[in-house]
Amino acid sequence: MIDFEEELKKFHPSLEVEDAEEAIYNHDLTDMVDLLIKMTDKQPKAEEEE
Repeated sequence: MIDFEEELKKFHPSLEVEDAEEAIYNHDLTDMVDLLIKMTDKQPKAEEEE
């Protein structure tokens, strides 16, 4: 049987939208654009022939 008192002790309220947005944006996460920039920076640059 479920012990409601025990379950209530485990409960953590969810963040409000503004708080969640701030928490997400404050993390320095690498996204696909960052990975592509790193990959292209590592590629040798081809000199353009005129």
